[in-house]
Amino acid sequence: METQRIIDLFLFAMSALITGIIAYYFFKEHTKNEDGRRRFLLKKDLQVNAMPLRLQAYERMALFLERITPSKLLVRTAPISPDKGDYEALLIQNIEQEFEHNLSQQIYVSDKCWSIITASKNATIQLIRKASLSEKTDTANKLREVILTEMLERRAPSDAALSFIKDEVADMW
Repeated sequence: METQRIIDLFLFAMSALITGIIAYYFFKEHTKNEDGRRRFLLKKDLQVNAMPLRLQAYERMALFLERITPSKLLVRTAPISPDKGDYEALLIQNIEQEFEHNLSQQIYVSDKCWSIITASKNATIQLIRKASLSEKTDTANKLREVILTEMLERRAPSDAALSFIKDEVADMW
């Protein structure tokens, strides 16, 4: 009789242990699924809230690129003196101010996009400096002519960056 009680106790313990192990694994899977669902919902909410900010950043960067396009920059920024060096400095200062005004937008755009925008800004500044070094330029108005002539012969550096922004925004949909 004593052996029978031990066997019965062992069987009850064994069935309780098996039930406990099964319950543990079910609970573990359920918790894992719930955690995954919560993360998915949180990520979805973050994307919904971040999308307008990202689009606004791309809009601001597109506006920046449009504003530093040499032909538009020259129309908006008139020379303050006939000296080409002063005008070159004024144009570069305007580009740098526009860039600094939009520095915070880099957290919303991709690293590649930001690199292309920065390269476009630097290429535009180099174009202005190169035109200023030309022997043809001796006054601010002549510098404007040389830069505008250069823009007739080739695309502005900001055009490539603007195309990249448009493609990146199109990929967001």
